[in-house]
Amino acid sequence: MRTVLRALATTAATLLVATAVSPAPAQARPEPKAPEGFVALRSVDPTIIQEMRYTTAHTFLGERVDGYRQPVCILTRPAARALHLAQKRLLRQGYSLKVYDCYRPQRAVDHFVRWAKDLDDQAMKGEFYPLVDKSRLFEDGYIAEKSGHSRGSTVDLTLVRLPALPTRPYRPGERLTPCFAPKGERFPDNSVDMGTGYDCFDTLSHTDDPRIQGAQRANRQFLKRTLTDVGFVNLPEEWWHFTHKPELFPDTYFDFPVDRRSVAGR
Repeated sequence: MRTVLRALATTAATLLVATAVSPAPAQARPEPKAPEGFVALRSVDPTIIQEMRYTTAHTFLGERVDGYRQPVCILTRPAARALHLAQKRLLRQGYSLKVYDCYRPQRAVDHFVRWAKDLDDQAMKGEFYPLVDKSRLFEDGYIAEKSGHSRGSTVDLTLVRLPALPTRPYRPGERLTPCFAPKGERFPDNSVDMGTGYDCFDTLSHTDDPRIQGAQRANRQFLKRTLTDVGFVNLPEEWWHFTHKPELFPDTYFDFPVDRRSVAGR
């Protein structure tokens, strides 16, 4: 019996030593949160329509984009408040804003860059860049390693005539139609006709392209004028892209995820 007890004691001592020197299990690094100054747009204006495109497969990548966990628009508070002012004016005229993208984490931009370098992946070319050689996406300025969206004051958006009709969901693998096709032919969108769809990699997306005339040009100018009046500046190459000035974080590119928890309580 003494021999058995000594053996058990020795085994227990060995286990205690092993436990003492074993490294603690690695802790998952917590996700960064949005700093003060960022808010969920819905908390500032719940009437603005949100169609957060990068949480879906209906993107130029053909898949959900890294970092987009929930379909929530996050912006700096000054940008969100300015959109609220614009929305109040638009509602009186029978229109609503609709946002496609707001704050964009750096990991999403990195995803764009990886995709752009993979020249074999052209699954969505037929809709989003039918006339552009994918090898030129960097040179032509469609893809870059940094985006103003990551600073939090830039938004991609359009106008919707009220009452808003629902937009059907994209079905992966469905037939693609060029983003500059007539509105009745391209992927359905409940927005007014801007001459191209969102994220159309083509010079027809330039806000003041002279080939865009009539109601399409008037719609672009209406959107631009409305947002300019509340402090936004349009990117001339993209009719949908606006940045609120002065930016709250002009030199910082954030990487917290697009998730309600990133701005919990704001």
